[in-house]
Amino acid sequence: MKYKINDMVHYGTDGVCCITGIVEKPFRDNMVKYYVLSPVFNSTSTIFVPMDNEVLVSERMRYALSRDEVNGIIADISTEETIWIDNESERKLRYKEIIQSGNMREMIKLIKTLVTHQKKQREIGKKMHIADERFLKDAERLINNEFAAALGISPTDVFDYISNENEDL
Repeated sequence: MKYKINDMVHYGTDGVCCITGIVEKPFRDNMVKYYVLSPVFNSTSTIFVPMDNEVLVSERMRYALSRDEVNGIIADISTEETIWIDNESERKLRYKEIIQSGNMREMIKLIKTLVTHQKKQREIGKKMHIADERFLKDAERLINNEFAAALGISPTDVFDYISNENEDL
């Protein structure tokens, strides 16, 4: 068993969750053990992850970042490259992969890229594509939740915290 009760994990696009239990429930003709996840910033939701599902446990779930890891990511923001992709279909596919991966360094690159693009669009009197806006919103939500959990602050305070530590985002 990789995870235990009270571990803080990042789970897919649900963000940071606390493992609040391990339960066994019937599924078809078998009894299946599940991790019970409670999203830290969504108290109305409960997620059941089958413990024997390698894809869900190994690919979608990981330990949440620590304060030191978050501060390291923030310190590196200025060195992160942007990842703009001109081809809209390729861009949507790649950005969706980043959101689903839960990789916070890639998420920072994504946010940096989209904020830069948004500023360029505004300068020429245009708006950003709706899909790009959605990716930016999703990435910001995941970053805010993960960083807030690690830093012990509210998700709404994350941007100010980052701005105080690094002016490049």
